[in-house]
Amino acid sequence: MNLSATRCSQRHRFRSLREVMAKASPLRSGDCLAGLAAATEAERIAARWVLADLPLRSFLEEPLVPYEDDEVTRWIIDSHDPAAFAPVSAMTVGEFRDWLLGPDATTTALSNLAPGLTPEMVAAVSKIMRNQDLLLVARRCEVVTRFRNTLGLRGHLAVRLQPNHPTDDPAGIVAGVIDGLMLGAGDAVIGINPASDSISDLVRLQQVLADVIQRGNIPTQTCVLAHVTNTMQAMALGAPVDLVFQSIAGTEAANRAFGIDLKLLDEAHAMAQSLRRGTLGQQLMYFETGQGSALSANAHHEVDQQTCEARAYAVARRYQPLLVNTVVGFIGPEYLYDGKQIIRAGLEDHFCGKLLGLPMGCDICYTNHAEADQDDMDNLMVLLASAGLNFLIGVPGADDIMLNYQSTSFHDALVLREMLGLRRAPEFDAWLQQMDLADTQGRLYPSTRPTQLPSLLWSLPETA
Repeated sequence: MNLSATRCSQRHRFRSLREVMAKASPLRSGDCLAGLAAATEAERIAARWVLADLPLRSFLEEPLVPYEDDEVTRWIIDSHDPAAFAPVSAMTVGEFRDWLLGPDATTTALSNLAPGLTPEMVAAVSKIMRNQDLLLVARRCEVVTRFRNTLGLRGHLAVRLQPNHPTDDPAGIVAGVIDGLMLGAGDAVIGINPASDSISDLVRLQQVLADVIQRGNIPTQTCVLAHVTNTMQAMALGAPVDLVFQSIAGTEAANRAFGIDLKLLDEAHAMAQSLRRGTLGQQLMYFETGQGSALSANAHHEVDQQTCEARAYAVARRYQPLLVNTVVGFIGPEYLYDGKQIIRAGLEDHFCGKLLGLPMGCDICYTNHAEADQDDMDNLMVLLASAGLNFLIGVPGADDIMLNYQSTSFHDALVLREMLGLRRAPEFDAWLQQMDLADTQGRLYPSTRPTQLPSLLWSLPETA
């Protein structure tokens, strides 16, 4: 395998495929922190030149994280589908890029190809693509999932309604839910990040959310984003769990830092499946990821953060999840320094996830100490929505008062719907019409119009 290139009369040599991948990545602070980034732009271009000429099959022959050391690698290699891979198996990374941008890469072709691609392959090709390339290919992908409604249809955009509260107060949470519903949000999931790790609080919050959607007969799903072990305990106590949530990463060691492994996720998935709470389908796992998580746990095996992130999507793919989202700017400027790096990472993550057959969403967000602002998030949300994003996050005022970071609001989703003609999940759209909140085109009626929704949902259950 040739891992050298001569550019501008200067010869660059790379010691391994892992080093080529890292140095081909666009500049980001996390790779600099890890000592993996290219030292100069000339070295970065040389690495991309080498990468473009490498056969795709190289990633099957030389795992970036050793097979014997890592269960994620073993899953990636053992679950690889050679028949699905066959149409592109003779291609180099550069030839694969050209094919993806050509007319043969149709929605059907990409769907059929997904089981034959590994995370390293899609990460590699993303490194030699411009932003517009990532947008075009991701837009061609369509990944549809179902639990109580239908998500991911072309021309649709869903919203996770995120009514977090700093003390898990049920009244505050329900008020946030009503606010979001009246602004047409909540079709992806009504999902709370709990402030407490208490199992009794977790069960109580599950019951509050279940009561709300039962009172309103709302065609959506709920989730309390607790650690998977806590959710399993809640299910054992009879809590009405719809979706099982977990943060995941791209190496065994990083997942261990999260307190999980594949066996544990298998058990949680089977336990939730046995509840049979879905009406249209049983895709019930909800995963969140983010570039830098493996590095922050010192569990990256000298693999660049974007490739580690793509490997997390292999973990997600194992469970055919309802929702996957990259919380793109949440980990902080140590990993994605500014708006430019956050935007690029969001486009990469969405592209890689979609190409691997995942229902990708994005928490388009940043922390207050990053060199980014809401204008950067506006840019990213328009780019991702144009590229066929399955869902984004809706937070009252775009400011999460419990997690203390900046995200996107219910109103932001309305802007995207008007600009790009995007609809909600069809069952949820029909419900909004039934509740006299929206017309047949999905446009919300003025807020002054009377509605029964607040009085219908406001009564809290005794468990609150």
